[in-house]
Amino acid sequence: MSKRDYYEVLGVSKGASEAEIKKAFKKKVMEYHPDRNPDNPEAEAKFKEANEAHDVLKDAEKRAAYDRFGHAAFEGGMGGGGGARYRQQGGGDFQSAFSDVFDDLFGDFMGGARGGRGRQRATRGSDLRYNMRITLEEAFNGKQAQITVPGSATCEVCDGTGAEGGAEPVTCPTCSGMGKVRAQQGFFTIERTCPTCDGRGQIIKNPCSNCGGAGRVEKERTLNVTIPAGVETGTRIRLAGEGEAGVQGGPSGDLYIFIDVAAHPIFEREGVNLFCRIPVPMATAALGGEIEAPNLDGGRSRVKVPSGVQSGKQLRLRGKGMPQLRGQGTGDLYIELAVETPVNLTARQKELLKEFEAESKENHPESEDFFTKVKGFWDGMRGTG
Repeated sequence: MSKRDYYEVLGVSKGASEAEIKKAFKKKVMEYHPDRNPDNPEAEAKFKEANEAHDVLKDAEKRAAYDRFGHAAFEGGMGGGGGARYRQQGGGDFQSAFSDVFDDLFGDFMGGARGGRGRQRATRGSDLRYNMRITLEEAFNGKQAQITVPGSATCEVCDGTGAEGGAEPVTCPTCSGMGKVRAQQGFFTIERTCPTCDGRGQIIKNPCSNCGGAGRVEKERTLNVTIPAGVETGTRIRLAGEGEAGVQGGPSGDLYIFIDVAAHPIFEREGVNLFCRIPVPMATAALGGEIEAPNLDGGRSRVKVPSGVQSGKQLRLRGKGMPQLRGQGTGDLYIELAVETPVNLTARQKELLKEFEAESKENHPESEDFFTKVKGFWDGMRGTG
């Protein structure tokens, strides 16, 4: 049985580009691979046929010979034996075929494409996180803080290179500087990080005695940090280059300070606004008057209480809230009034309150409105029943 035309096997035209041939081959492999077609001799034969066609057409020299002489270029039938140099050894090879496809499809997931793009040398240090708890007053005013950060720092003996005396690293003999090694497992070519150089592509023959070749040493550092006014819980402050030192001269990571503002016994915060609940004597609430409201900056404000005020009434003090973080303007302070009922009354106080109650039956509009609604509700329930 004569062989089919290689272009026909892959389903491409004779003028197809290298990329088109590669794409068509991957499609055939995924369609006819034996793992996808168990116990199907026809699929296995087509897989071998596609592999054979691709092996010729992907190579510019072989393709030129095939375009000129056809299959005879690889069968020694060109008359002077000139085609023997292109002779194939045993048709399609599952391992070599699927190795190429595996690299193309999964190379990015296995550490990068061939050619050394996955190689690593100097490695950036890790980022660090520091949790800082501050008071609401410190969030209001801002703060200069000093923190101690455990971690690693660049080795001063080798200046971060990891080599004794500043010697240059040499190419790893195991992976030839690629940082990756390959192993054949059945149909698959598995790519792993080189165990000798740990993926860096280089090794140090004479490691630094101070850091053992890592280029960094464990060391606590003390840093001065500026906490700006207006920060709130969840605010993140980034200190570039203050994280873990890099490996073998790589750049340092960053330090991130996460702010947690502690609860305050008097004020509650919502964004840039503050809230404060202040009790008001019953007489002051009825007659009106003045109260003093505390401010977070340590000052105080005189607040007028209107006569007949009810619990829950809010009064706003403009500009007495929190400052905007890295911006202009300030929030407001909201005073919530809580009318306080007197306790531990004397006999005289009870007598006066009873007289007051007798004289003030029409002075409770909110109560009257509520019980009018309740009466209507009960009447409706009786009518329904």
